[in-house]
Amino acid sequence: MTEKHLGIKRVKLLGTAVAVTSPEEAAERLAAEKEGRKGKYITFCNVHTLMTLRKDPDYRAAQQEACVVMPDGKPLAWCLKKRGHGDACQVAGPDFMRRMLEKGGRHYFYGASPETLEKLENVVRERYPQTVVAGMEAPPFRKLEEEEERAAVDRMNEARADYIWIGLGAPKQEYFMQRNAKFAEGVMLGVGAAFDFHAGTVERAPEWMRSLGLEWLYRLLQDPGRLWKRYLVTNTEFAALMPFYLGHRMISRMLSERSEREKDSSTRFARSE
Repeated sequence: MTEKHLGIKRVKLLGTAVAVTSPEEAAERLAAEKEGRKGKYITFCNVHTLMTLRKDPDYRAAQQEACVVMPDGKPLAWCLKKRGHGDACQVAGPDFMRRMLEKGGRHYFYGASPETLEKLENVVRERYPQTVVAGMEAPPFRKLEEEEERAAVDRMNEARADYIWIGLGAPKQEYFMQRNAKFAEGVMLGVGAAFDFHAGTVERAPEWMRSLGLEWLYRLLQDPGRLWKRYLVTNTEFAALMPFYLGHRMISRMLSERSEREKDSSTRFARSE
C-alpha cells in the first residue's frame, strides 16, 4: 500500500510506513508545507529502531504516529529498492538537517549539552547565515514532568520556530515528540546525534563507509561498550529476517500479477464469445 503525507510517498516496510524519497525532494516538500507541517513530527529510522519497534508496541506507536518516517539507514533504502521502489534513497538525519539549514527559516535546537549547543550555534551562524537560530536548549538529564515539557514547547512557540530539532537520542526523542508535537507551531524532527556531528564534538563516519552502509560499524568502534548490543544484535536480526521478508513479498507480487493476467484473459475470452 502506498500513501503520501506532506507530499512524500510512504510504503510499508515490516509494518511501518517509511518514506520513499530523496533528501533533496524531502527538503523541498517540507519547506513548502508551511501550514501542513505545523504540529507534526518526523522521525529517522535505522535498522536498530526498526527492529526495536517490532518488539515494543509503545515505541512502535511513537514511530507510526509521525507524519513521516525517513529511512535514516542505508539498509532500509536498499530494502525499499528491492521491493521495487527504485527512487528510494537514504535520508540520514544529519544530512537532512544540513539541507534544511541551507534553506533558511527559524530553527530551534533542543537536546545535547550546553557545550555542544554552543559549538553548534557557532557552526550554524558561520555556515548558514540565511538561517535564524531561534533558540537553543539543553534539557536536564532526567525525566521531565509534563509541565516542564509543555513549558519547553511554549518557549519554542515564543521563539516562532519553524523547525524544532530534537536531539535526545532514541527512543527518548520519539516519545518526547509524540507527547508534545501537537502543541508546537513548528514541525519537530528527531535527529539523535546530528547535533554532535554538526558541532564537531563527535566524528562522523567517512563517506566511503556511509556509502557502503557501514556507518553503524564506525559508531560501534567509537563506543563499543554502549553500542555493541544495539548494533550487533539488531543488525543480525535484520539480516536474518530480510531474505524471508523480501522473498515473501516477491512471491505475493508474482501471485498477484498472475491473478491479474488470468483475470484479463478471462475477460478477453468472454468478450470473444
